[in-house]
Amino acid sequence: MAYSIPAMSKQLSKQYCGHLSTKQIADGMNASASNAARLAGDAKILLEKERYPSAASLAILSLEESGKVSILRELATAVGDNEVKDAWRRYRRHTEKNYLALLPDLVAKGSRRLHEFKECFLDDSLPDRVAYDTVKQLGFYTDCCGDAHWSLPTEVIDKDLAHLLVSLAASLSIGRTATTQQELDLWVTHMQSGLTKENLFKWADAMVSAGIKPAGYGNAMRRFAEGL
Repeated sequence: MAYSIPAMSKQLSKQYCGHLSTKQIADGMNASASNAARLAGDAKILLEKERYPSAASLAILSLEESGKVSILRELATAVGDNEVKDAWRRYRRHTEKNYLALLPDLVAKGSRRLHEFKECFLDDSLPDRVAYDTVKQLGFYTDCCGDAHWSLPTEVIDKDLAHLLVSLAASLSIGRTATTQQELDLWVTHMQSGLTKENLFKWADAMVSAGIKPAGYGNAMRRFAEGL
């Protein structure tokens, strides 16, 4: 089979930035989750082969794919063209998607409730998110850094960092349950007025009533969102 790389590139380079139906958004969320699991799986293979730089970089790519899911969920409740465009901008910006890499440090500090993870999304966390994006690049490429120092991936990324990132990427992606249109429709119904604690609880209860989540999910969500 003959491939036309220029034609393929031209077709894929036109990025969509408009409104989507809940069915289309659910499909996108599942595509991101599936690709996140694939990347995490590839990262685990490289980790086992002691290819730590590539394993770490692929793990961060997996975390970015997992990070797209929440942005697409926000797209479902976006109102007006400006909100939709902003969601797409964040969907395609690396530092808006790699916030999941910050979770281990927050958990180590004792974070367990939803409000304790808010700082992942705040401007104060941007330097950390930029740092992880830099790690991703340095795991793939050589570069001239600092005082004219040449960085080599094998010297920048060590075994411990690779293990941490690969484990996190795998835990957040592999075996993840698919998102259905019904679930997203319920999300839009209850979150259209904003992400509040009350709306979150109503959505969780609706998920149980619809048979999407098991009994007890609402109470678990209430415990998780305590302090929101």
